[in-house]
Order: sequence, then structure tokens, then C-alpha cells
Amino acid sequence: MLPRPLRLPSLFALLFGLMVAVPSYAQNGPSLHPWNTLSPAQQNMLGPLQSQWDSFPPQRQEHMLERAKDWLKLPPGQQEQIRDRIARWQQMTPEQRQQARENQHLYDNLPPAKQQQLHDAFQRFQQLPPAQRDALRRQWQQQTPEQKQRWLQHLGPNSTLPGKHAFGMPGR
Repeated sequence: MLPRPLRLPSLFALLFGLMVAVPSYAQNGPSLHPWNTLSPAQQNMLGPLQSQWDSFPPQRQEHMLERAKDWLKLPPGQQEQIRDRIARWQQMTPEQRQQARENQHLYDNLPPAKQQQLHDAFQRFQQLPPAQRDALRRQWQQQTPEQKQRWLQHLGPNSTLPGKHAFGMPGR
């Protein structure tokens, strides 16, 4: 047993430690929505997340379930595209995810007309033969940031963009 003068401070230290530990345990505690409680439709939509689902924080699970609710209203083809995107996101490194977030932020801050130009150019790029796409990717990757910026600023109605690999993102 501790000497009397040390008992009270030790008790306070123990209580303080418990107060700090309990909220952190609660945040990482059992999943609010274990995988096996999801509906078959939810499991199908969120399939690429199955192996990690039960380790997600409750807030992330809630967010994904809300998104899945909207996605389940889409046609099957669009649902498949979303599942593919989730799977690709899961395969990305943290650096690639950060690059994708930055690219999305840049895109979101463009005027709508410029967004449409980029979208159209990327669609044209995807329709090119594979050898031509690879050549454009290599050309893009060899450019300086200033050259890339000029390319993006001067997109015309027949311009194409290099694919996702050129922007630091995995593609298909």
C-alpha cells in the first residue's frame, strides 16, 4: 500500500488516466454498423470496403451508409462505376489520395466552362488508341509545371488530356 501522502495524488492520476482513456476507447470501440448487419444491397454497393469496414470510425461508416443510400437509387451501370472508384481509392497510396484531393480541389475551383472543357478533353483522351494515350501521358509527365499549366489553359475543342496516371492517380 502507498504511504498516505501519495495515495490522494495517485488516486487523482488514476482517475485522470481513466477519464482520458475512456473517450478514446469509446471512439475506437465496436463498430456501430458491423458489416454483417448491412443489407445485401449495402454490402454489394460498399463491397470494396468489406475488409476494412468494421475498423472504420462510426462517423465514416455513417457517412458511407448515407452515400450508399443515394447510390442505390442510381442505375446499375452507375452503381458499378462507383464500386470501381471505391476499389481504386482503396488501392491508392496516401500520397496518391492527397494528390487526388488536391486535383479535385483545383477542378472544383475552376469556372463551369473550364470544367466542361477539361471533362470534354478527358473524354476525347479516353477514346484514343492505347499507344496514343501512352504517348500523351509520357509527354505530360516530361513537362515542367509551367508547361502543364499552359497546356491546361489553352485547351481547345479538340484537345485531349493525359489520363489519371499523369495526374498521380491510378487508372484502369
